[in-house]
Amino acid sequence: MGLGRSVRAGVGGAGRTLRGVRSTVCGAGRLTRRVTHAHGAGRSGLGVLIEASALNSAGDALVTVALAGSLFFGLDVNQARGQVALYLLVTMAPFALVAPLIGPALDRMRHVRRYALASTFAIRGLLCWGMAGAVAHNDPITFLPAAFGVLVVSKAYGVLRAAVTPQLLPEEITLVTANARASFAGLVGSSIAAPAGAGLAVLIGTGWVLRIGTAMFLLGIIFAMRLPRRVDVPDTGKAPAPSPAADTGADPPPEPAEPAARHWRTLPRVGPIVAEAMQANAVLRALSGFLVLYLAFLLREERFDPVSHNVALGLLAAFAGAGGLIGTALGAWMKARAPRLIVSATLAAVTAVTAVSALFFGLWAALAVSLAAGLGQVLGKLSMDAVVQREIGEEVRSSTFAVTETLHQLSWVVGGLLGLGMSIVADGRVALAIVAGALTLSLALLLTRQAGAQRRVRSQAGAPIKDAHPEMRA
Repeated sequence: MGLGRSVRAGVGGAGRTLRGVRSTVCGAGRLTRRVTHAHGAGRSGLGVLIEASALNSAGDALVTVALAGSLFFGLDVNQARGQVALYLLVTMAPFALVAPLIGPALDRMRHVRRYALASTFAIRGLLCWGMAGAVAHNDPITFLPAAFGVLVVSKAYGVLRAAVTPQLLPEEITLVTANARASFAGLVGSSIAAPAGAGLAVLIGTGWVLRIGTAMFLLGIIFAMRLPRRVDVPDTGKAPAPSPAADTGADPPPEPAEPAARHWRTLPRVGPIVAEAMQANAVLRALSGFLVLYLAFLLREERFDPVSHNVALGLLAAFAGAGGLIGTALGAWMKARAPRLIVSATLAAVTAVTAVSALFFGLWAALAVSLAAGLGQVLGKLSMDAVVQREIGEEVRSSTFAVTETLHQLSWVVGGLLGLGMSIVADGRVALAIVAGALTLSLALLLTRQAGAQRRVRSQAGAPIKDAHPEMRA
């Protein structure tokens, strides 16, 4: 009798626990849906794209966990430098395909973008399944090419997501905000999936982590196919008229693409506004790469009492991550509709923080400049994406995003390699002073270009400066 009551009590307790878990999951799902579909995003289809971006980042995080190894902490400092330098060069390999091959191919597929987005999920799902089998059979010949394929297709998804966002933009929000919401959803997805994947890798093995990644990517197919049909732009040879929300702001609407622009493959033909944004972001990306690796090695070799090396490295990672989170949040809530101005202001603010940190270098100065670099990289990237989405026609938008992604990754790699070299020969004060000088020069060149563009506008239109474009006056 007592045993029966105990069993019934146990079953009842398990049932209540399951109901509680289900209620929590459903509540979290409803809250997520309200956030992603707010301000017209649910009506326009942007909310579905944001949710797909969260699944994309979660799947990529699981793959990253599976690929993770003792690249940095388990090695001697000098050995780690060589390993990290090799890793930086390897990260450029996927972009060697994205810019010249995948970008133009995606431009030709703009009439079937939903299927292209779904294909990026399907291909990665199949590759993850193959990687899981390769792990089980200790087969590097299958594992490494499949891992490379996942990296390449992941970049293709990023290009496609940026290219279709203007088609889904509701009137209530700006392009900067839309890009920030997608980035924030991806950040949340990866932040949940990465630690969960690391724990599962210990408990059930890497192979099962990759199988879960397969399920995550296959689920993304459903979200991609739920996007509105208007993301599939007919191949008419002309860029469609931009949406009213995309045109609202400081920059003028884009002019119709010239026939020669359809064959654009080089940087000078994107126009001065896009070129300025790309160059400013390249500087910010190079700064991020420099600081991440320079400060990581500096903090391993130089002690900032009473903080230990590991605590200092942890603080560095936390501040850099917090900067990225703050930048994403600012982009999500920002009401400004002048992405070009945001890019310039971000570069100016990061330059000032770097200069001050060089004067008062120490642990807190290193953490402050890491925070600023993380914020600047994210906020600048969101604004630059908005500039490209606004200024570049549909017929070459994917190619443009492919080139910008390649340029920025190259900038990060170059900055990282410079950081590795500088960590051998220069202390923190000297290194940050050199970086501050380079940032000041870059900012001066950017402002000079904008002033020259302002003078050209005045000479062509005959307008006084008070009538010039608002961002030209900034």
